[in-house]
Amino acid sequence: MGGLGPGIGGLEILVIGLVALLVVGPKDLPVLMRKVGRAMAKARAMANEFRSSFDEMARQSELDELRKEVEALRTGQMVPLGAEADAAFRDIRDDLNKPLYDPAPQPALTGPEEWPESTPVTEPPEPSVEPRPRAKPRVRSAAPEKAKTPPPAKAASVKSAAGKSRPIRAKKADL
Repeated sequence: MGGLGPGIGGLEILVIGLVALLVVGPKDLPVLMRKVGRAMAKARAMANEFRSSFDEMARQSELDELRKEVEALRTGQMVPLGAEADAAFRDIRDDLNKPLYDPAPQPALTGPEEWPESTPVTEPPEPSVEPRPRAKPRVRSAAPEKAKTPPPAKAASVKSAAGKSRPIRAKKADL
């Protein structure tokens, strides 16, 4: 659907424009187009107003129906829904009241798949976790520690080629 509406395409608009140009003339064509545009705008505004008023009336009628239904529910004048609805509500009620766990015993298996009765079914024991003893927190004294002096170093010695060790003389700068 191209153009202005159903059945009017681009070629038809071009033909209408050429005819209007020949009939009205190039001098008065812009004035005519402005008037046609204003008339189209008014027609669209009236159509939108009609549509909105029609929608408003439809909403009002729906609201009136809802008000009547709410009033009927308040006064207890409910309309019976029928046997199908009652059956559906009964099924839902039964499902809601049914216990979650059925304690009925399961039938015993017979044949080679049967478990021997002498083996009791037990749950695995829970691992025992002993708590680790906590380490005692260190208590630091508020007094600053004295600077520790390193132990005296051993006198260095050098081995000679003969395998004897002799002490190294300390230089005056090292002392």
